Amino acid sequence: MERAKQIQESIRQVLLREWDPIGVRDVPEAQDEYDGYVGGVYRLLASGAAEKQILDHLWQIETDAMGLSRLDPAELAPVARRLRSLALGREAAQ
Repeated sequence: MERAKQIQESIRQVLLREWDPIGVRDVPEAQDEYDGYVGGVYRLLASGAAEKQILDHLWQIETDAMGLSRLDPAELAPVARRLRSLALGREAAQ
């Protein structure tokens, strides 16, 4: 259970610091802006999702939930890779 909490907190930080599609990482009042997406990402990671599935999930959030339009979804690959590394136990120092 503690490991799950640690992974979820790491997901939260990656979404805020590395993904941040609406640019709120430096806004103190918005530090919880992406918390609603942590559970979905966690479920993907727990199920062993591939990097592409994670990338597609983030892109879908951006386009469907947020109404944004990223020209190249492949730009999300580093974030998807980083998130996947959390599930594989290869968290890099933050």
